[in-house]
Amino acid sequence: MALPVLSSSAVKFRRVLAHFPQELSLAFAYGSGVFRQAGASAEHGENNMLDFVFAVDDAVTWHTSNLLKNRSHYSFLKFFGPKRITTIQRYGAGIYYNTLVPCNDRMIKYGVISTDALIEDLFHWKTLYVAGRLQKPVKILAQNENSKLQAALVSNLKSAVTAAFLMLPESFSEEDLYMQIAGLSYSGDFRMIIGEDKSKVQNIVKPNVAHFQKLYSNILQDCPQVVYKHHLGRLEASIDKSPEGQFTQLMALPKTLQQKITALVNPPGKNRDVEEILLQVAHDPDCGFVVNQGISGIVRSSSIVQSAKTILTAGAKKSLTYSMKKLYKMTKGGLKKTS
Repeated sequence: MALPVLSSSAVKFRRVLAHFPQELSLAFAYGSGVFRQAGASAEHGENNMLDFVFAVDDAVTWHTSNLLKNRSHYSFLKFFGPKRITTIQRYGAGIYYNTLVPCNDRMIKYGVISTDALIEDLFHWKTLYVAGRLQKPVKILAQNENSKLQAALVSNLKSAVTAAFLMLPESFSEEDLYMQIAGLSYSGDFRMIIGEDKSKVQNIVKPNVAHFQKLYSNILQDCPQVVYKHHLGRLEASIDKSPEGQFTQLMALPKTLQQKITALVNPPGKNRDVEEILLQVAHDPDCGFVVNQGISGIVRSSSIVQSAKTILTAGAKKSLTYSMKKLYKMTKGGLKKTS
């Protein structure tokens, strides 16, 4: 995660961080303002809004401090106080965003999530919202010595590789793998229908293969089904697509995804256990499609609720401005493809 990003240095990101309460278990920057995306000029990346996520152990205490320091960042919800803000934070993906905030001559957006909610998402893919962000390269700005959080971050990456293996054919390229991983958190997201550039996943991966290699090299080197020639930056994969191989991978998936797959396959009224159903899916020629449908189900529900929350957390005016910017980017991406 320490590879070069856009010319904005870590110092610039940390100057932004200095504006906020420092009780953070994890803080990271992500998105097109941090990592260059295909089709965007360097100047465009430098002017993009900077996106941050702050994980905090005690959300009420953190919002209390932040309201004292940065009251103007909040919508009308500031009048209801930190406890109500924290209650709203828990809905959807468990994250509270303040958006279109001017800071150090840039526009920023920052989300606040409790450490416990983040750990649950990383281990179990409850919403795949912040876990999905962390399956792609990010710029870590602060991280405390929370061993459970560190284990959850690694678990999330391993789960992403396992899910991708199930959805990919027996043999594939390294770029194919990263494309599959990067697309996990967009699968089922209604914003990919309206509001996001349809080439978003490709635009994220192609200029940032080196960053993905840095993120996943240790996991791939330890994977028996992959020959990862790190010195050549090349991957040779031959995935076991036998029912036994797929069953092993299905059993290693996060709990929420296993439950979603079970709900898709198990007819109403039948109370079979998860292991029995996953064994059935492992024998299904469409196993990868079923896994994809399970992921889509997780992402769809969390993205709808989280987007609805934006009207409250950002306020109507900022929500409209933010949505129009997204639509502009989507339209621009579509025009580039047709020209």
